[in-house]
Amino acid sequence: MSEITNFRGETVQAQAEPSGDDAVKALIGRVGERVRKARELKGIPRRVLSKASGVSPRYLALLEAGDGNISIGLLQRVAEALDHRIEWLLGEDDPWTSDTLRVAELFRKADGKTRAKVSDILEPRLDLSARRNRIALIGLRGAGKSTLGTLVSAKLGIPFVELNREIEDHAGMPVTEVMAFYGQEGYRRLEAQALSRIIATHDSVILAVAGGIVSEPEVFNSLLGNFHAIWIKASADEHMERVREQGDMRPMAGNPEAMEQLKFILTSRETLYDQARAKLDTTGRDVAQSAQDLAALIARNGFLD
Repeated sequence: MSEITNFRGETVQAQAEPSGDDAVKALIGRVGERVRKARELKGIPRRVLSKASGVSPRYLALLEAGDGNISIGLLQRVAEALDHRIEWLLGEDDPWTSDTLRVAELFRKADGKTRAKVSDILEPRLDLSARRNRIALIGLRGAGKSTLGTLVSAKLGIPFVELNREIEDHAGMPVTEVMAFYGQEGYRRLEAQALSRIIATHDSVILAVAGGIVSEPEVFNSLLGNFHAIWIKASADEHMERVREQGDMRPMAGNPEAMEQLKFILTSRETLYDQARAKLDTTGRDVAQSAQDLAALIARNGFLD
């Protein structure tokens, strides 16, 4: 405490301002508490969150205890693994009591039809014609996006494009090498550029995108605004089996918790995938049946009218 003279000339005790170190400590404590509470509310074990975020269990424990001075990059991974925006962890408002944050979170987690209604109310002049005859298939690897997209595009007489192939053609290398050379950030930048090119050059197209595109808000919002998004989904068991049938053993190799992690990814992304305007469950359906179902869904919703 220190003494100051107020505007009446009186000497009073001044309340000390919190030091920079105190402010940082308070921020770290607030972030740690929110990570812990969000993880517990979702029923996510710390070891599973560690696998999904790439942050060690020990570091997560320190973070939740308010002792981990985590970098922005690692915190972004934790936020994505918890299915929250990073600002939700950092903001001064309590996310469990703030009306603004609560409504924003409810909107983010609402299904596609509810979000569309709210958007029409808040932004009534939204130009829905921007989607034209473009259809985007979203969902995890193994759902059948590429297979079904190829079959249905041929049936309907419109082009089929895989976003990753567009990235590879432009970069001149496979996506695996893009990731190795440029990292996740570089890949996401190329992904955004590829999506913009497809929007500019295709008035009618069926597009298959990588499962993680929903984790990039700006790119995903562009997708939702310019395509009729359809969530191609399947059970975790079928996702894993289809990937293995394709000869890709990476999900299982040396990882006994692969299925648990897959189920966690499905759960954490469910509210994002559910922002699609329609969904198709391919569980227990063969390719021919699922292709018929997808074509019927497109016709029923008037996505190519």
